[in-house]
Amino acid sequence: MTSPAPDAGVYISPAQTHAEVRRIADGQIRMEAKLDAILGDQREHRETIADHESRLRRLEAGRWPLPTIGVLGGLAGTVVAVIALLRP
Repeated sequence: MTSPAPDAGVYISPAQTHAEVRRIADGQIRMEAKLDAILGDQREHRETIADHESRLRRLEAGRWPLPTIGVLGGLAGTVVAVIALLRP
């Protein structure tokens, strides 16, 4: 039996190395651009959410008199009904 041939190794030329580094750098530039766009969208979403929150707070603050008015109307109706029953 013969022994296996020694490994000749792999040769990567400087041109191949440069092309691969350039490809990786281009990919990184594209990822950075996408990340910047995502972060910009996130800022816009935060502003929109904050605006919606403030609108909801104003609407909720304006609704508090409605149940109070309903209760007062019910009490007034009860008082009128009791007075009508007690009057001969």
